[in-house]
Amino acid sequence: MPNPLTDINGIGPATAEGFQRAGIPDAETLREMGADAAYLAWMRAGNPPHFIGYYALVMALQGRPWNDCRGAEKDALRERFDALKAEARQRTPGNDKGHLRLEAALDEIGVGLRR
Repeated sequence: MPNPLTDINGIGPATAEGFQRAGIPDAETLREMGADAAYLAWMRAGNPPHFIGYYALVMALQGRPWNDCRGAEKDALRERFDALKAEARQRTPGNDKGHLRLEAALDEIGVGLRR
């Protein structure tokens, strides 16, 4: 029987629910996908991107506390995070404006971010 996502230190019920919405049902699937693919799926599912959430996931999958990420390692993760956000914007189905699905939906009803 697969282990729940919350078996991974640092993943609570709300984060687990977001990963489940992204089609990641259990801890084994998340570990197999790795942080980058899982976080890309997270964003494509309409979950909000957040740098701390991303690097906390990277640390969790390495068995490290979230606040262990510092200096050059954190800078490198910021670059990976920004690249993932850009990829999610480009490949989100039905997204001709380059926004994540949530942003596109908010734009459609007139309450999106002013750019």
